[in-house]
Amino acid sequence: MPLLEIEDLMVTFTTADGDVHAVNGLSFNIDKGETLAIVGESGSGKSQTAFAAMGLLAKNGRATGVARFDGQDLLKLSQREFNKIRSNDMAMIFQDPMTSLNPYLRVSEQMAEVLMLHNGVSKSQAITESVRMLDAVRIPDARARITMYPHEFSGGMRQRIMIAMSLLCQPRLLIADEPTTALDVTVQAQIMQLLGDIRKDFGTAVILITHDLGVVAGFCDRTLVMYGGQIMEEGTTDDIFAKPSHPYTSGLLKAVPRLDKDEGALMTIAGEPPDMSNLPSGCPFSPRCPVKLDQCHAQRPPLEKIGNRRRACHLPASEVA
Repeated sequence: MPLLEIEDLMVTFTTADGDVHAVNGLSFNIDKGETLAIVGESGSGKSQTAFAAMGLLAKNGRATGVARFDGQDLLKLSQREFNKIRSNDMAMIFQDPMTSLNPYLRVSEQMAEVLMLHNGVSKSQAITESVRMLDAVRIPDARARITMYPHEFSGGMRQRIMIAMSLLCQPRLLIADEPTTALDVTVQAQIMQLLGDIRKDFGTAVILITHDLGVVAGFCDRTLVMYGGQIMEEGTTDDIFAKPSHPYTSGLLKAVPRLDKDEGALMTIAGEPPDMSNLPSGCPFSPRCPVKLDQCHAQRPPLEKIGNRRRACHLPASEVA
């Protein structure tokens, strides 16, 4: 049985200008100890998928469908029941650690609170465990630095603190939402290496949400490509990187800067992401697709399983460049 199973997830936000359909019929799963990347441009529905699974949607948002964690449907839980699962079984790393950490509280107070609230331990025990976890994420001189405030750490160190906080209750699933945003490439590599070590040391399943395909290669077992709140393609990371079977995936990969090829100007995907309050009737990528067929505008392609891959495209996979 999958650790997390999402079936026909719909996420809608009610706004003054009408409903915004952020996620539209999404289905996927992740097994214990597995790593799954969810990639796509900003606004494709990646983060809202995670927020729905974690019960963290904004007040004007609503989620329908099934989000089953270890056999229990999360969307049917009360807030009190959800709180027991969050942190203890599921945890999330947010993209901006400076806004996620309270600037007025020392790191020790923020970390200790997690264990005192969820595990019922004393403050001294919580501090001891917090220091151990900061050591695990390679914060130098953790015992002395735990009493510092967030602003006294670099961006990379603050991200490590967020990772340490998410691991305090040893969750079985860790969702990392753009964990390397605004970090330089050296620190990005260190954070991804750290997440890989955590997976090995703790057996934690990881969902990595990102728009940067460069951080996915070599880390994730599978990759799910989203656009317009829908799955365009899903398969093993090796297969998708080696031979994408969807025009959108192909466009994303071509837009990644390469050092081994001198191709002059950077490749881009023409056009703009869709208006999520007024999605096209057919494939959401059809207005930007360079190889679209007539039926792409009128008919949404079904998500079909072909071998070890799923794809939603009217164009035969063999014709995707």
